[in-house]
Amino acid sequence: MAEMLWKPSQERIKSTNMFEFMQKINQKHGTDFKDYPELYEWTVNNIADFWAAMWDYAGIIASQGYDQVIDDPDKMPGAKWFTGAKLNFAENLLRYRDDRPAIVFKGEAMSQPVRYTYAGLYDEVARLAKSLRAAGVQKGDRVTGFMPNMPQTVIAMLAAASIGAAWSSCSPDFGVKGVLDRFGQIEPKVLFTANGYSYNGKTFSSLDKVAGIFEQLTSHPKVVVVPYTEERADISMLKGAVHYADFISHEKGLDIEFEQLPFDHPLYIMYSSGTTGLPKCMVQSAGGILIHHMKELLLHTDLKREDKIFYFTTCGWMMWNWLTSSLSVGATILQFDGSPFYPDAGAIFKYAEDEGMTIFGTSAKYIASVEDAGVKPKEQYKVDTLKAMLSTGSPLSPESFDFVYKQIKEDICLSSISGGTDLNGCFAAGNPIGPVYKGELQARCLAMAVQAFNDEGKPVINEAGELVCLKPFPSMPIHFWNDPDGAKYHGAYFDKYDGIWCHGDFITINERGGVVIHGRSDATLNPGGVRIGTAEIYRVVEGMEEIADSLVIGQDWEDDVRIILFVKMPEGKQLDDDLIKKIKTNIRVNCSPRHVPAKVIPIADIPYTINMKKVELAVKNIIHGRAVKNADALANPHCLELYKDLPQLKD
Repeated sequence: MAEMLWKPSQERIKSTNMFEFMQKINQKHGTDFKDYPELYEWTVNNIADFWAAMWDYAGIIASQGYDQVIDDPDKMPGAKWFTGAKLNFAENLLRYRDDRPAIVFKGEAMSQPVRYTYAGLYDEVARLAKSLRAAGVQKGDRVTGFMPNMPQTVIAMLAAASIGAAWSSCSPDFGVKGVLDRFGQIEPKVLFTANGYSYNGKTFSSLDKVAGIFEQLTSHPKVVVVPYTEERADISMLKGAVHYADFISHEKGLDIEFEQLPFDHPLYIMYSSGTTGLPKCMVQSAGGILIHHMKELLLHTDLKREDKIFYFTTCGWMMWNWLTSSLSVGATILQFDGSPFYPDAGAIFKYAEDEGMTIFGTSAKYIASVEDAGVKPKEQYKVDTLKAMLSTGSPLSPESFDFVYKQIKEDICLSSISGGTDLNGCFAAGNPIGPVYKGELQARCLAMAVQAFNDEGKPVINEAGELVCLKPFPSMPIHFWNDPDGAKYHGAYFDKYDGIWCHGDFITINERGGVVIHGRSDATLNPGGVRIGTAEIYRVVEGMEEIADSLVIGQDWEDDVRIILFVKMPEGKQLDDDLIKKIKTNIRVNCSPRHVPAKVIPIADIPYTINMKKVELAVKNIIHGRAVKNADALANPHCLELYKDLPQLKD
């Protein structure tokens, strides 16, 4: 039985949006729900009623109401949502136009943050939208950003969305090929880029990369250069490029003409990681993203107008899109660009103190790294305003749960959340009216019919299985780009179980409804036919001070699979027989004998995606002699060479 680490007080429960929403359901439907599990079961069995209630609770702004919530709640893919409705995503995010703070932006090299009120944000979006229309942008066009996580990225997205153009973005640390693999498929009409970005005390120009990208884009987009690392960079190498200050309208008092569009009009084009081939381009709808994000922000995160919400993210990760939707609630978005460890490991906690941050979103890797760096935020910074901490990107270890409650804050809702770029949201997330148990995600999200399927395709409790979702949800991709017959879409999620979304995660759901993520199912280890999640091994190995980082894969061997553990050593340290024995013993004691690796191999670096997810599948392909088709999707692609032809893997 997992240890309970936190439980909200009755006073806190009754102050939450989730509690208020539950009372509204009780009043409307004659129910008497008193806790989350009861509410959850109702939502998955009454999909249409739940989403209708969510539409009302979120106050969705629409010029025309819907005729029907969903045409077939058992159809997946292909269910049609909120037919007849007409709305605009940007109008919903710009519903507030007052002097309350909308965006605070802190770059690592900036002495003072940049601040936008809701009125100021509306004004700049209005001026940029007029300029985009003048440049010929129409609904259905694509507008892209090669941008840091800064206000102009949000402003450009909202201006594009107001017209009905689809937005797509990559962060500036992507390589030229990685950007072309994405933007080259969707042929943008306009490309926004900052002139550079900063990381770990160094400044990098983006303009040479953009020149290389522009030369190979067949759509020849209009390039708009946003000032960041310098006020007015030389852009002569970019044919036809224009400075942001020269592009944006200078008119005052403009009103935005919000195009009224169907619920399923394209809003975002997101990308798969692309480590096994060209990235898949997932087209997501304006209405679907809006209502899905508002559910997660209002109910699962308990976001309110007075909150100041932060997520450490780049514009290449779906958490940027998720964070931006906080504007629909009228909260303040805290943006950050740069290294979270510059000028020191407490940089983000200093930002939290300075701005009175209430919701702190980050990755599991960041929390572990802060602990490793010896930071004790509770002692070193004023973090009393924090009410929730969110973690995603990879499973949050039980040790990191302990660290948050011991060294950050005792009275905090720690929400480990999990979902995917595919749905631009979560399958499991926070529950502000329920307890937090060590090592567990609190709950499956409302109206997400998530189960763990065993090898026979049957739902299981307290047993590891494949994450599936049995019923449709509004933020499912409406289609993939350049997939006219839907074959890529079907192959991505529905090949394994007809009509059931199979996500590719390996999970356990317990009798309380808590969820444990074991890792990606395509990276699941299978020695002797027993499925083992990689997260269990990482938790043990990366808890050892002698190990800097690790990666584990399964190698096909003698008609079976053997576990191979790669370890990155701290600078100046060596892997010896005694340490190998200690590693194996720790894994045997803390996991099981089946988890013990056949080989422990030192390696100089571990491959990660740009969003800081370990790339087990690429290494697995390399050691089996298979090609890695798109190494540019990685933050450190050169390290893959380290895994080729290793003699230790031949005996």
